[in-house]
Formats: sequence, C-alpha cells, structure tokens
Amino acid sequence: MSVKKVVEKMHLWLGLASGLVVFMVATTGCILAFQEEIKDLLRHSYKYVEPVANAPLLSPSQLKTIAKPLVPGKSPQGVVYEGRNFSAIVQFYGAAPDYFYQVYVNPYTGKVLKVVDEDNDFFHIILHGHYYLWLPEDIGRVVVAYSTVIFVVMLLTGLVLWWPKKWSKSNVKKSFKIKWKAGWRRVNYDLHNVPGFYALIVALMLGLTGLLFEVNWFIKPVYWLASGGQTMPEYQAPLSDTTIRSTSTVLPVDRLWRQLAKTEPEAGLYIGYPEKASDALFAYVNHHPGTGTYYELDYYYLDQQTLKPFDLKGPYIGKFADANLGDKLRRMNYDIHTGAILSLPGKILAFIASLICATLPITGFVIWWGRRRKEKAVRPVAKLIPENRPALRRPIPAALANRK
Repeated sequence: MSVKKVVEKMHLWLGLASGLVVFMVATTGCILAFQEEIKDLLRHSYKYVEPVANAPLLSPSQLKTIAKPLVPGKSPQGVVYEGRNFSAIVQFYGAAPDYFYQVYVNPYTGKVLKVVDEDNDFFHIILHGHYYLWLPEDIGRVVVAYSTVIFVVMLLTGLVLWWPKKWSKSNVKKSFKIKWKAGWRRVNYDLHNVPGFYALIVALMLGLTGLLFEVNWFIKPVYWLASGGQTMPEYQAPLSDTTIRSTSTVLPVDRLWRQLAKTEPEAGLYIGYPEKASDALFAYVNHHPGTGTYYELDYYYLDQQTLKPFDLKGPYIGKFADANLGDKLRRMNYDIHTGAILSLPGKILAFIASLICATLPITGFVIWWGRRRKEKAVRPVAKLIPENRPALRRPIPAALANRK
C-alpha cells in the first residue's frame, strides 16, 4: 500500500471518528465569534454610563457593599472598572455548584443598573458546548481536547491528499477552484477540498491554540520552546502575613485600587476581594479596556497588609512587557484563538474558518458515503457455485449414453 493510500485511510477513519465533535465545536465557535459585539449592543443600556466630570468613582469596598445583598448566599470575588464611561461590574462566581453573576453598578452614583445571571446567558451556554459539549466537564473537556488533536492531524493529512501530483494548469484549476457547473457529487468534493485548503492556516491556528488550553503534553513543550528552554512554573497561591496589622484606616482593596488608578488612569482595572486574612490581594491592569481583548494584562499579587508584591514566577505574573515569549504566548492564546488579537478583521477570519471547518465533516461524510454506495453498485455478482465444489455437468441424452 502506497504512502498516499495510508494517509487516505487515516484521513477517512479519523474523520469518521471525530466528525460529530468537530462539527459541534466549530459551529459553537462560529456563534461565539462576535459575542462581544452582540453583547455590547444588547447590554448597551446598562454597560455604559454618562461620565461625571471630576467626580470620584466609588471604591471597591463601597461597590461590594452595594452588590452583595443582590446575590444572596454568595460572596463577590472582584470588581471590574473598564473606564469612566463604563459601569463597574461586581462579579460573583464559584464552583460546586457552578454559578456566575454580574452586578452592573453606576460607579458615580451607586445605582444598580442590572443583575445578570451569566449561567443562563445564551453565549455562556454556547461556551459550555464549545468547551465540553454540555457533557460532565471532566469527560467533555477530554473528548473535545483529543478530538482537536485528531482535527489537527486531519488538516495535515488533508493537505497531503489535496496536493496535486503534477502542477499542470488543469490540476491547479481543479485544486483552487470549485467547478459549480459540474454534478452535485463533484461540487461536494470541491467544497471539501478547495475551501478546506484556503482555511488551512487559520484552521490550524484555531486547533493549536485550542490545544494550548487543555493538553499538558502539548502546552509544556510549546512553552519550553517559546521561552528558550525554561520549564513553565507551577502556580502556587501566595499567602499574606497574618502576623502584621496595617495601621491604615483604608481597606487593603481600596488602597490597592487607588494606587493602580493613580499610576494607570486610562487602563481598565480588576480588583479581587480576598475572602480570608491570609489570602493575597489580586489585581490586573488591562491596557485595552472595552475592546474585548485580554492579552496585554499586568497581573499583581500583593500582601494584604503591606501591599508588597510577592516574588512569583509564571505566565500570569507581573507586567506583560516584562514577560518572556513563553509567558506572552500563554497570555495571548485566548485572543489568538478568537481572532480578537487582530480586532474585527481577525474575528471575521476566525468566523469564516470555523464555518468552513463545520462543513468539512459533512462534505467528507457525503464523499465517503457516495464512494461506498458506488463500490456496492459495481461489485461483481457472487458465484452461485462455490469454487471448491465440482461443477454440475449438463445431462447426457439417453441415446448418447447407450451408445457404445
């Protein structure tokens, strides 16, 4: 069997094994491509506020006091400030059972504008399907991750099968153009091959960045290569020194917020609420607030009492500008995956590529099914007499049988 035949068989059976998962993940990816823009339109009335000139914003502790009674039995984890013309968003989230609420508050007046149960939001539900197919999370994430591995292999084997034997004018035309005037089987074949080739680079980007979310045996070597041979540090939760008591009358979260707001007046801020005295203060600075991108963030972990930064290492520690290439790649992975790193043009590319990826399992299945039926139709009729059985002789006329 030739190498190309082996590749063809691999492409076929891997495609049949993973096709349904690839279709579902790609379809949900299409739906999620413009979620930020759609949410911006749907939530405009409570996402934006009229800025008040020279008026101070409410502090994190004040916003916590306002929002906490609105989500009974839950504790807020942090607050997002995206800018002076945005609402402040107090976030409640946790696991076992999962919950995610966002309380939109006017940061000038303290007026509550909206309480959103994100678990029931359409895009959040679609996101669950994209991540783990609405299955139990431990099972679904594995299924999606290894179907993505198969998908990447499928793209590479598909390129091998697409590659023309000879780069003649007629072969080039077949490989790069869909013959719309041909029969539907040929059109289906071209719809599998031609758009698949054009989407290959972006589709590979979607697949490989998807693997960088979940597959450790892929994440670690990529980080090692990108960082110049460094091992990715394991995350360790830092602890505040509970033996020290601050003399300041201002709460630690408010002190940190004032400090960051002073040094980064145009940036978006997230301030976490520590639950215990031993918890570290956590905050991040977003240098592109309101754009739906999250790669250029500066992460801070500080002692609650002294506000002294912890000496930590890892992809999500410190300033983006100071991070090595491996750390930057980890931070950029989400925005590369969604195309947001290239703004709206990148999202359009990701949408088109996802749409094409969703069609590949369908057109591929039609090709396989058509060939299967064709093989059955031309299969030779089975012999009525098995080969190992003596052939039946024609009866001898009696007149001949009696002749001597």
